[in-house]
Amino acid sequence: MAEITAKLIKELRDNTGAGIMDAKKALEDSQGDMQKAEEYLTKKGLASVEKRAGRATENGIVESYIHTGGRIGALVQLSCETDFVARTDEFSECAKEIAMQVAAMNPSSISKTEDSDESEDQILELQPYIRDSSKTVGEVVKELSSKVGENIVIKKINRFEIGN
Repeated sequence: MAEITAKLIKELRDNTGAGIMDAKKALEDSQGDMQKAEEYLTKKGLASVEKRAGRATENGIVESYIHTGGRIGALVQLSCETDFVARTDEFSECAKEIAMQVAAMNPSSISKTEDSDESEDQILELQPYIRDSSKTVGEVVKELSSKVGENIVIKKINRFEIGN
C-alpha cells in the first residue's frame, strides 16, 4: 500500500475537485491507487448529483457562440442554484462549450422524453461531447454539477443559421 501523503491528496484534489477528507478517504479505500481513487470519487460525485436533481435552478447564464464566418450561431441557457456558481469561469466555460456543441451538432432537443422518436444524435445530452468523445454532453454537465455541488441544468438551446 502506498503511503497517503499530503502531496498525493493534493494531486487527487487537483484532478477531481474533491474535498480534502473525501480525497483522503478515497486514497485510503483504494490503498493509494490514484486511478481507483478517482473512479471512487467520480461514482460518489455522480450519486450526489442525482440527489440534487430536483433542486431549483433559478440562476445561471445565457451564453452565445458564433462560428467563424458568422453564418452559424447558438444560444444556451445553463442554469444553476446560485449566482455564485453562475459567475465562475468554469461554469461560463461549460456554457460556452455547450453553445459550441449546439452550433456544430444541431440537436433538435435537450433531453430524451418517453414519447420521443428522436435518435441519440439529435438529443443534446446524449451526443458525444465535441471536446472529448468518450463523454456525452450530459456527463460533462453532471461532472460540473458534482464538482461545484449544485444542480446544473441546460434549460434552453437555440441555433441560428443563415439560409435556413
